[in-house]
Amino acid sequence: MNIVIVDDEPLARARLVRLLAAQNIVVQNEASNGTEALALSKVNQPDLVFLDVDMPGINGLEVASELNKLAVPPAIVFITAHPEHALDALQLNAAGYLVKPVSAQSLQKVVEQLGRLNKVHIQKQQTTKITYQLAGTLKSIEMECIYYFTAEEKYTKMVFKGGSALIEQSLKQLETLYPTHVLRVHRNTLVNKNKVVALHSLSSGSHAIELQNCQELLAVSRRELKTVKSTLC
Repeated sequence: MNIVIVDDEPLARARLVRLLAAQNIVVQNEASNGTEALALSKVNQPDLVFLDVDMPGINGLEVASELNKLAVPPAIVFITAHPEHALDALQLNAAGYLVKPVSAQSLQKVVEQLGRLNKVHIQKQQTTKITYQLAGTLKSIEMECIYYFTAEEKYTKMVFKGGSALIEQSLKQLETLYPTHVLRVHRNTLVNKNKVVALHSLSSGSHAIELQNCQELLAVSRRELKTVKSTLC
């Protein structure tokens, strides 16, 4: 299991590493603040994060909120010296909660709770599907097969591997329903975040986005360029 510890106190991180090692659990990575934690998680996609709540800058609750937006959010165990944060942790779907100073007994209890959760619970990733009609037949397609959505008059055109279809949901509705899956690149276009390969600067001064296995380059508007760049960083 890929485990990350996030705490601005080096001694607290070292203590937790030792306590976990005593239970034959190896920690793969550590972060000293929220910014490091988010960058690390985007690259390494941890299964479990031990997350300190009280950190300068981006605190643990804010980090957890961002981690929950990932396509495969990790299980999160909060660590804090302030038990009053427990309610906030529960609202963020915490898998566990530890109060400092962390004891071997309390840690073992949380680890046992995690052990009772099967992999489906810890790495919960329900397959997202979109339903559409084609020739009077109701069909569905997994989000991972979709390249992009584009507005066409009263409908939205959904382009996917092997074809396309019209759906009734607007681009705004799709953004609301699938915030972790889609990225707006133009007033009329949403793309599948997981399909993005590169952002290209064209000789005309405009920009276009390249999607995996999609031959089309899709225009990126000036209005959305900053958001697109920040998402890809």
